[in-house]
Amino acid sequence: MVQGDSVHKIAQTGFGNGTNELYDRARPSYPSDALKYIRQEVAASGSLDIVEVGSGTGIFTRAILAHPDWATAVGKITAVEPSEGMRGIFNNSVQDERVSCQNGSFENTGVTNHSADLVIVAQAFHWCRDYDAAAAEFSRILKPGGIVALIWNLEDRESAPWVAQVRDLIEQFEQGTPQFRLDLWRALFRTKSFESLFHPHKERSWLYPLVGSLDIVIDRAMSKSYVAVQSEDIKATIKADITEIVNRGDGKQWIDGDKGLFEYPYKTLVVVFQRK
Repeated sequence: MVQGDSVHKIAQTGFGNGTNELYDRARPSYPSDALKYIRQEVAASGSLDIVEVGSGTGIFTRAILAHPDWATAVGKITAVEPSEGMRGIFNNSVQDERVSCQNGSFENTGVTNHSADLVIVAQAFHWCRDYDAAAAEFSRILKPGGIVALIWNLEDRESAPWVAQVRDLIEQFEQGTPQFRLDLWRALFRTKSFESLFHPHKERSWLYPLVGSLDIVIDRAMSKSYVAVQSEDIKATIKADITEIVNRGDGKQWIDGDKGLFEYPYKTLVVVFQRK
């Protein structure tokens, strides 16, 4: 995700100093098939110049560097992230001479004109404050024919009642924040900059079952920005309520009951569009 007016106040606090270690530990990575799909959508070959906006703690960056379809395709990754705390975790967790991390935002990346083959935004674009300005910025830094890929993971409430119950519980605390599930980010496709500078977007999704445990479910909930800003008393209540929901386990599919491991259903969405 430049701090200041370009970053939502809840994001500044919820992803501020002291919260990022939990975020990096608790948030899931991305399915291999989704990463493969993004690579197939990039027409350019050779060493790719990639800009990752809203790079966070480096979860997506580490995934792409480790993926067999990307390992030799990456020439350079410029990670752009407004949170100083997240940049600190990023720089400690991503050790690759092809990668650098700098301050910036969706609307002001600080990247050279027409230099990128691909712009990636992972788990972050719903925080954008000005979709028209972001579209113009993405076009400015992309080469002609370059690709933008937006990707999100979200707990799949349709796969199990207990997941829906956890989502219902924590979503009470969203405080009007522009969460991915609300689809507010789709306003991007109605902006003048997008319509004039990009071809129509495409979407694909994948079901992504992960290994879960009670601790993992609690940690993921605590890593949400709108939960991270709550008082310790409220957080304690949320943890107790999640414990009750998970232990009741409506629709829970066990992987290893003795170890307390079960399926944690997720769904991954990828949206891609090409610069004219």
